[in-house]
Amino acid sequence: MAGPSTGDLPFLPYGRQSVDEEDIAAVAAVLRGDWLTQGPAVSAFERALAARVGAADAVACANGTAALRLAYAALGIGPGDAVVVPSNTFLATASAARHAGAEVAFADVDPDSGLMGVAEAEAAIDRAAKAGWRVRALAPVHYAGQTAPMDGLAALARAEGLALVEDAAHAIGTVDVSGGREVPVGAGRPEVEAGSLTVFSFHPVKTIAAGEGGAVTGGDPALMARVRRLCNHGMMRTPDPGEGFADPDAALDAEGNANPWYYEMAEPGFNHRLSDIHAALVLSQLGRLDRFVERRARLMALYAERLAPLAPLVRPPALVPWCRPAWHLCAARIDFAAAGRNRAAVMAALRALGVGTQVHYIPVHRQPYWRRRYGDLALPGAMSHYAQTLSLPLFPAMADTDVDRVAAALERVLS
Repeated sequence: MAGPSTGDLPFLPYGRQSVDEEDIAAVAAVLRGDWLTQGPAVSAFERALAARVGAADAVACANGTAALRLAYAALGIGPGDAVVVPSNTFLATASAARHAGAEVAFADVDPDSGLMGVAEAEAAIDRAAKAGWRVRALAPVHYAGQTAPMDGLAALARAEGLALVEDAAHAIGTVDVSGGREVPVGAGRPEVEAGSLTVFSFHPVKTIAAGEGGAVTGGDPALMARVRRLCNHGMMRTPDPGEGFADPDAALDAEGNANPWYYEMAEPGFNHRLSDIHAALVLSQLGRLDRFVERRARLMALYAERLAPLAPLVRPPALVPWCRPAWHLCAARIDFAAAGRNRAAVMAALRALGVGTQVHYIPVHRQPYWRRRYGDLALPGAMSHYAQTLSLPLFPAMADTDVDRVAAALERVLS
């Protein structure tokens, strides 16, 4: 992620992976071994991830988008169904539902935190009902490292008979602390009887990186078994615990054991597998997750101090009380109109000073595909959040003084 020359100071991108020699050695060990894919590194990572987030099971996959597709497919979401998705998210949360054949009921978000709450989800459900859609799932997005209010959303899902698909691409390591208990993101919500799954992304700018990678976690054995089958073409090499093989004469030998070459496909799946090369990298990174989270928290605390003199033109991300975030983004809020500078000009000026920035996100309901499909929706919270957000550099290799650099550059550009 190269930037302009700024003398002896390195360019600061908004996000960047942190790879060390242990990571490189882990990948090299796979390259020197027998399995480049479908080998032991994948299952080792799945076990470690499930243990880390407090889930009963985890299925690793090719990327976060694949994780969303697997979650929706495993829940049986398809044509005639609808999924509630906040408009403040990356394209994949909605497009994966549409790939499944479902409609998307876009929800508004809080303009300061960028998170979908219960009221916004209820409004989206009501709009879907008026359109004649059958809502099947809520897909809250844990934005920038903070969670949506999951106690309330889980209660809503339970009351409405909806499944829950948590898009936690930003939130590995985040802990929900509502109700006096600590629940790691990824542990799931067993009270949601229609199904509860969490999806992660391990893209290089995320807290831990696989290069490209994702995962689905959950607690229902049958649901997770379906996720696992769908990840690998819908293939089943061992008999279904409840029903066995559909064709036992072909599947079993004379002693009743499964023939070693045999497999069955009960339904079409995907090739969404993660390779052992990627799994080795992300497994190594998972071992440093706590350090990454701690460093990001330190940098965010420094941002809060250094940006305070720039208020009200610049404000740090709005904090919510129900979680202890593992920060993925420093999505600052800037009053561009009051500063008399448009966002593009501010970004260009910061880049010239060696500071990279990004916008997270253009509200998805404003994308041409969705506008053609649903018309122009009025979601003022999402539009307000979009108008003021600018993601500042945040990654573990940053020095404390880099935060000073960013704050000084902002002051110079906005004054």
